[in-house]
Amino acid sequence: MLAMRDVTNANESSLRLQSTLQELPFWQVHIEVERPGNDLAMLFKQEPLLPGIILNNNQQYVGMISRRKFFEYMSKTYSLALFSIRPIKILYKFFQQEILTLSEDTLIVNATQATLQQPPEIAYEPILVKTTSGKYKLIDFHQLLLAYSQIHALTLIELKQVEEQSKVAKAGFRDLQQNYTQLIQNEKMAALGQLVAGIAHEINNPVNFISGNIVHAIEYSQNLLDLIRLYQQYYPEPEAEIQTAIAQIELDFLSTDLPRLLTSMKVGTKRIKEIILSLRNFSRLDESDKKLVDIHEGIDSTLVILQGRLDQLDESINIIKEYAKLPKVECYAGLLNQVFMNILVNAIDAIEESLVITHPSSVRDKAKICIRTEITDDKQVIIRISDNGPGIPESSQNRLFDPFFTTKPVGKGTGLGLSISYQIVVEKHRGQLQCISAIGKGTEFIIKIPAQINS
Repeated sequence: MLAMRDVTNANESSLRLQSTLQELPFWQVHIEVERPGNDLAMLFKQEPLLPGIILNNNQQYVGMISRRKFFEYMSKTYSLALFSIRPIKILYKFFQQEILTLSEDTLIVNATQATLQQPPEIAYEPILVKTTSGKYKLIDFHQLLLAYSQIHALTLIELKQVEEQSKVAKAGFRDLQQNYTQLIQNEKMAALGQLVAGIAHEINNPVNFISGNIVHAIEYSQNLLDLIRLYQQYYPEPEAEIQTAIAQIELDFLSTDLPRLLTSMKVGTKRIKEIILSLRNFSRLDESDKKLVDIHEGIDSTLVILQGRLDQLDESINIIKEYAKLPKVECYAGLLNQVFMNILVNAIDAIEESLVITHPSSVRDKAKICIRTEITDDKQVIIRISDNGPGIPESSQNRLFDPFFTTKPVGKGTGLGLSISYQIVVEKHRGQLQCISAIGKGTEFIIKIPAQINS
């Protein structure tokens, strides 16, 4: 047979916290590498949801081609003509890609974490699963995320049940707290992966194409306009048909507006490239180890990402940045950026709450968030993030960093943002995280970390 297709049916309700990959829907579509490339295109056309095809040589596994990689490569110039009638093995030589292979008894939670730790350009490729019998099958990444979200929901349900019985099951409750915290971390990592891989990777190439060609478009259009002016200078009385055409297109307005239009497009593409760069700097998914980074760059990238949230407010928030001259800081950049994100989001929420309580027409200070940095004589870096929101009651301040404690309304906060931030600052960076707040005066969070973790 040219190919064998087998898709299992998964029972969603049967998933458990310890469910493994063998409980998920999978694809088994095989093809011999001696077949022509056209057969791959035919199989993908027959099965619109097919994530990839397993390659065999004399019924022995040799590799895998995903749908996305296949069509991405075949869309290149001359690729279709070169490889459509040639054996698949020739095409496969051009695919220099690592394939994540997991055993079918791998936990779904662990498989999701392993997948998200891959480089962004291959993080969303199908997962190759090896069965106990030595055969291979494929699992769609989206099926894995779907199962992961179901396990997340199961964790919440069990967490609530254990919380109600916490007096007789405190140990189990702590285990579920840890499990839920890990799930939240993975969920945020997945969201960041989607931002970087889905936006930065997919949009960056066409934006670079537009940005590179718009310079030539400006030059060419200016040359054409100059040529038209020369014609007007040496042939001031054109034929009636040309005069009619000039009037119809409003040549004078077009000559003035076209350069402005192209210039605004150039500014727009530059802005998109800045946003993509900020997303990459913020998430730093490819940097799991500690390294020397610019703290200010991480804060600025976080603010760029939050700009859309700031624009939605009825009253603008004044962002005040008082940056000291800091050295490069040894830290886990992606985790530290997550701390900035959590604290800044809380500050925006607090100011938004005060705007609702306080009528805009009443007398009040302008909404503001102040970010200050400094370095001490003993090489401790201090980041202060303060707001002039309503403040936090003194009775709640001692529990701010406890897991699942929140002062926000039901459905708006999980109570994990500050808890995770505390773990990142204190446990991962050997630093300190402190909150100073007073009702009616606002809140200030103070992050203190060593410039070098090992010092």
